[in-house]
Amino acid sequence: MRPTDTPRADRVTYIELFFDLVFVFALTQLSAYLYENQSPLGVLEGVIIVCALWWAWVSTTWVTNWLDPVTLPVRGAVIGLAFVSLVMSVSIAEAFGERAWAFAIAYVILQVGRTAFIVWATARHDPAVSRDFTAVLAWTVASAVFWLVGALLPLPWQLPLWAIALGIELAGTLLAFPVPGLGKVRLDRWDLSGPHIAERTALFVLIALGEGMLVTGLVFAETESSPASVAALVAAFATAAAAWWIYFDHGERVGAETIEASDTPGRLARTAYTWMHLPIVAGIVVISVGDKDALSHPHEHDLAATIAVIGGPMLFLAGTVLFRHLLERRWARAQLAGMLALALLAATASVLDTLTLSVAAGLVLTGVAVGETVGRVRRGRRAGG
Repeated sequence: MRPTDTPRADRVTYIELFFDLVFVFALTQLSAYLYENQSPLGVLEGVIIVCALWWAWVSTTWVTNWLDPVTLPVRGAVIGLAFVSLVMSVSIAEAFGERAWAFAIAYVILQVGRTAFIVWATARHDPAVSRDFTAVLAWTVASAVFWLVGALLPLPWQLPLWAIALGIELAGTLLAFPVPGLGKVRLDRWDLSGPHIAERTALFVLIALGEGMLVTGLVFAETESSPASVAALVAAFATAAAAWWIYFDHGERVGAETIEASDTPGRLARTAYTWMHLPIVAGIVVISVGDKDALSHPHEHDLAATIAVIGGPMLFLAGTVLFRHLLERRWARAQLAGMLALALLAATASVLDTLTLSVAAGLVLTGVAVGETVGRVRRGRRAGG
């Protein structure tokens, strides 16, 4: 277990950062998959993949919040989980094709293996936590059946079965993993490190932003230089910088402080970081898809590109609004104004090409970042980041 009342209680370790490196590649693969499959079916498949990736990562973060990654057994387990995550990541491009079995098996090993490990690791040190994760394990095993069966069947069956599998895992967190004989998981008694979870999640947001710039840079390097491509590159960077500012200027710091002061840190952390950050991360990934559209087809009028260019920032702002409201019990006006501006921009999208939309969306996020900082300064709150 992580030692309490020492600096190691809240510290993000290097082995956790090593685990995160795999997800840089995973998000790059996800972004490429979404770009190549901009259709209603592609959107459904992308939702399943992004939820699976997020669930795999955030569940591991919860485990390393309890267990000490400095100890050899935990360090070895994290390295093993990183390798399984790599197998899952290289299967993303064909997750609904020839490598469905590899993606499903890797995901199941990751989820079931990690949960079984924490049940074993906490049995002597904290029986209550071990009992809680035994209930989580039961739900994870039930979900695994649908993952594996879905991987063996054609796409018309695979998609709904994998959706059911994810639904079981997500429903488990909402219902507190009830199991006959074990009851429900008692989130109110979970003693968590707020600074650790906040920093780990913030680092993943940073990874997602970095992945977006990586994809944009690679596309720009392969594109012939022109005023349009330069403008698209500048707009992509401005959008990423504004997204960083919106998330890190104030909200990231407030998250750690609020969880530390909460009487039920487990319940608050589950909502704030397991749920509220899913649209934040998904929005950043979709933003990278929109940036690639603006670079590759700057002067086209394409519905799929419009959805990516406008939908990514909209999804990101929606997640930050909900996150901030949960922590501060107030609605972030700058983000709400930004969402309204994006909605108005979407209404005029039919007369604007992809590049113009990308530049306009970047300006909206920049305006939100400025408004966020002005509001923070007026309230006398210190900056984060």
